[in-house]
Amino acid sequence: MGETHPFFLGWTSWHDRLHRRLLMQPQLLPQGCTLLLAVSGGQDSMALLALLQDLAPLHGWGLNLWHGDHGWHDNSSRIASELSSWCQQRHLSLQVDQAAPGEVPSEAKARQWRYERLAQRGRQTGADVVTGHTASDRAETMLLQLARGSDLAGLAALPSVRPLSPEGPRLRRPLLHLQRHDTLQICRDLALPTWEDPSNQSPEFARNRIRHEVLPVLEELHPGCSQRISDLAERVSQVRDSQTELSRMALELLQTAAGLDRRGLGALNSATRRLLLAQWLQQQGVPALPASQLDELSRRLESGAPGGAADLAGGWQLSWKGGELVLQQREAER
Repeated sequence: MGETHPFFLGWTSWHDRLHRRLLMQPQLLPQGCTLLLAVSGGQDSMALLALLQDLAPLHGWGLNLWHGDHGWHDNSSRIASELSSWCQQRHLSLQVDQAAPGEVPSEAKARQWRYERLAQRGRQTGADVVTGHTASDRAETMLLQLARGSDLAGLAALPSVRPLSPEGPRLRRPLLHLQRHDTLQICRDLALPTWEDPSNQSPEFARNRIRHEVLPVLEELHPGCSQRISDLAERVSQVRDSQTELSRMALELLQTAAGLDRRGLGALNSATRRLLLAQWLQQQGVPALPASQLDELSRRLESGAPGGAADLAGGWQLSWKGGELVLQQREAER
């Protein structure tokens, strides 16, 4: 007899691709962990659900399902109800959270609400959150961030694994090797129902215009570009992670009892000084500063510059004199 494969009734090439990918990159979905799947009812999340449900016995996962009803359109409650019934028929437990009227008036607010609920549910169940984002989603996000003038953090779009909140859980995206047309084909091959959110077609949202107008032109000019853009975003994410680790090591060398070694920081080139200053302020709990303010602070902290001070967001004040760079709360904020 030849090599034994984990075939079962209904095993497809899609199962095989994901199974092999997870064996090669076990950090994407570690064996034996509990997972909370975000299921919207769209083709990406339905493909995710079907594949992970079939692969769960091989990888020892515990699966929980979650659906968020934003209430954006008249059919949202119907989608939630039909999806719940479909899951119940297959002995799958689906938890549904419904946003209060007016709670999510925009795309950004809806995303924030969704991830806050997922983080809460994940902590309650001790599960990491899993979404069905694909290479197509990541390509769209990177193009949007480029157009908006994002920094490196923004270009590291949709990393495959990241903390969802400081307290946990982690957010995992195992389908970034697939594109949207792949998940559509998976749903067809596995005879899965899908529920389309009509807002995904609305030109009011910038992402939809990228999806329906920009990427098709790029794909026509350079076939396969969505996957290449997505792969670039993953490499940028890895570069940023490496940069963060190296910055943390450098900051340990600059640390003083009062704050940071001003002379050591000032001797660095402007870009490195800006990077270390931004990371140090973030570590201290200072809200993110505008790029222009970071540039100005980096210039004022260069070697030979006079002492000074700057008020920062969140009631913080940064001051420097002699060899020390000190961060403290302003008197009125204490």
